[in-house]
Amino acid sequence: MEIIGWIIAILFFVVAFLGLVYPIIPSALFILGGFLLYGLIVSFDGMNWFFWMIQILFIILLFGADTLSNLVGVKKFGGSKAGMWGSTIGLLIGPFVIPVFGILLGPFLGAVISELIVSKSGFKQALRTGFGSLIGFLTSVITKGFLMIIMIVIFIIFVK
Repeated sequence: MEIIGWIIAILFFVVAFLGLVYPIIPSALFILGGFLLYGLIVSFDGMNWFFWMIQILFIILLFGADTLSNLVGVKKFGGSKAGMWGSTIGLLIGPFVIPVFGILLGPFLGAVISELIVSKSGFKQALRTGFGSLIGFLTSVITKGFLMIIMIVIFIIFVK
């Protein structure tokens, strides 16, 4: 049963990492799901209250990293709230409209279009905001990936 538990947990972790580049997948929930399914199939031994407190803190950090990276990226490059919202909407819609490159073009185009329409920014400023949203997204992916690796390493340490 232990092998089955590890296989299922690893599959959930892989899906969580896919969520880094496909934001419709809730990465934090798949990481948590991997922990829970391993516990149900194998055992919750080793996953004490301290383990769960650490993991809950990391889940909060995952959600915060996503929001904060986008906000800082757009704001640092002079974007408005409209640029931030446009970037977020583009991030969610982009992968569906432009299959391969939508994950990068979606936030960029969303920020640019929303800055041009809502904020009435000039084209140059709209492009700066789009670039900021792209930088924010890439920073978020790297940060979340690093946090998820730490979560998995902590899991392995506690269950071994």
